[in-house]
Amino acid sequence: MPTFDESLKVLRQSINAQGERVLSLTLSAVESYFDGDRTKALAVIAGDEEVDRVDVEIERSSVPLLGLGMNDEFRIRSVLTIVKVNNELERIADCAVEIAEHVLKDQPCTTRVPAVFRVMANSVIGMLRDANRALATGNANLAQQVLLFDDTVAQFKTELLKTAQTDVEDGTITVEFAFRLLGITKSIERIADHATNICEQVIYLQAGLIVRHRPEGWSAPLPPTP
Repeated sequence: MPTFDESLKVLRQSINAQGERVLSLTLSAVESYFDGDRTKALAVIAGDEEVDRVDVEIERSSVPLLGLGMNDEFRIRSVLTIVKVNNELERIADCAVEIAEHVLKDQPCTTRVPAVFRVMANSVIGMLRDANRALATGNANLAQQVLLFDDTVAQFKTELLKTAQTDVEDGTITVEFAFRLLGITKSIERIADHATNICEQVIYLQAGLIVRHRPEGWSAPLPPTP
């Protein structure tokens, strides 16, 4: 029978592989929108089935470890982190599917995608990639950098809303295209939120510190309340 540490090692490998799987799915979803590629969008939707399967597998493998009576705080936090990150990754994959579904249900559109949207989408992909790296390497500093970038994503969204309104008013884009773009923007924004949640867990795992979100932005990690 595998020891606790052996089982935990397997779980870590599984969650890191799931992170890469979800990153690839998300990148393909964004590319399918940029390119109007329905075939790629269909592949994203199909790929979500594997994400769901692994999601259940990781959860089922995590629960028995918590019942083994381990009293080492870091090991316990490790299992809890995997469970929570697993949930975040599954939700990111759902967001990727939402983007792909927009590509399939909307008529092909040759309207130019605003540059700010491309920057926002690529930035969020970078956040997810760094969140995966932080988790895989236990790099709390990198995780904190991802958190700090969340405010920038919010600024991109604000700029995008203003740009879309202006473009609709001057006829550069149609109202239908604007609604489609804003719907996909919501999915992109949620991906960023989930990536920051993953990084919160990395910080808590490595340092036992809690990151609190305040109206003025991300604060430095604070010790957990006794």
